[in-house]
Amino acid sequence: MDLGLGGKVAMVAAATKGIGLACAQELARAGCCVSICGRNSELFLPALERIEGEAKAFVCDVSNKDSLEAWFAKTLERFGQPDILVTNTGGPPAGNFSEMTDQQWQSGVDSTLMNVVRLVRLAAPGMIRGEWGRIIHLTSVVAKHPNQLLPISTTLRSGLMSLTRLQATEFAPFGITVNGVLPGHTLTDRQRHLAEIRASRDGISPEEALEKQAQEVPMKRLAAPHEIASAVTFLASQKASYITGVNLLVDGGITNSIG
Repeated sequence: MDLGLGGKVAMVAAATKGIGLACAQELARAGCCVSICGRNSELFLPALERIEGEAKAFVCDVSNKDSLEAWFAKTLERFGQPDILVTNTGGPPAGNFSEMTDQQWQSGVDSTLMNVVRLVRLAAPGMIRGEWGRIIHLTSVVAKHPNQLLPISTTLRSGLMSLTRLQATEFAPFGITVNGVLPGHTLTDRQRHLAEIRASRDGISPEEALEKQAQEVPMKRLAAPHEIASAVTFLASQKASYITGVNLLVDGGITNSIG
């Protein structure tokens, strides 16, 4: 299927591994030139080797305003104005609410919320001038399915759902869609880290913790990163031109809410 993305420029944050990398791979296969970022430059070559198409990696800490501005400027220089923006981050600290410090909450705000605010402020003006754009926020199922172990993520990602709606309404007249994708339990390094925390708490192995989590999903398995990336790529496509303001669950059916 031709998604109408040939020659489009896509920025994908935190994309040297996991769901971010899968999104970069899928967008590149659809014909996009892809700019990815990450904090660890040692991961760049392995990531770029897995992306079929024109791609470039840049060092960026998404929690830092100056770093985001530098990544955007380098993307402009290398590829031109981005047509597609996929916001993403590794996720704030995990633990029970009573364990979280002010510093951890502030770190979560900077990395999970403000990176979205800042990246959209950078990318939207050019999209408005070009009268076309796709903005997709990778968040989490915890926005609708609160997780006791992720109080910071749950709080901030619920707020991002509302921000997505606000941005969608503001930018719709300019041919720009804004949507959120809420992945469920996906087999990534982040998921393995959370499994280690649960395993330690419950006195089981990390592998048992992952399997227990998989059994909680109606599909009885964890998602693969490419399954999330497929939804992101569709929302970025010409085929999704009349879809905006949606917060799409890609969770294997684990969320029972109908709202």
